[in-house]
Amino acid sequence: MALRIEDIKRPRGIKKPGKRKGRGIGSGRGKTSGRGHKGAKSRSGGGVYNPGFEGGQMPLVRRIPKRGFTNKFRRAKNVINTGTLQRVEAIVDGAVIDNAFLLEKRIIRKKGLQLKVLAKGRLDKAITVKADAFSLAAKKAIEEAGGKAINNVK
Repeated sequence: MALRIEDIKRPRGIKKPGKRKGRGIGSGRGKTSGRGHKGAKSRSGGGVYNPGFEGGQMPLVRRIPKRGFTNKFRRAKNVINTGTLQRVEAIVDGAVIDNAFLLEKRIIRKKGLQLKVLAKGRLDKAITVKADAFSLAAKKAIEEAGGKAINNVK
């Protein structure tokens, strides 16, 4: 007989009765019911703080200096270099390289992102690269090697 999920039971003694609070001073959990005296956590509905709250101390996020700029409209991209295209054995002369091909060969990992080609490294293969963006140097390097750089403008 095979073991089935519905046959699994809780181990004996794992379910304990809850602690009865507020049942008189002699119970050991009477009067303040284990909440101590005063303060937000002692009151009903109290004790829910925002994640950065430090008990009235100036929060860390406000103590540290603020520098730089974060562009909230930034779009993440899959980035690949011309040197990487040169090194991969699956890429041969005359191949058509696009997002789907690179995902299939596991050269890039994230689906649904735009592809950008940069010019780090040498490229000798005459390949057609379809990407959403090229650096000027990458486009030049691909075309000098005898390939084509095709822009996928959406």
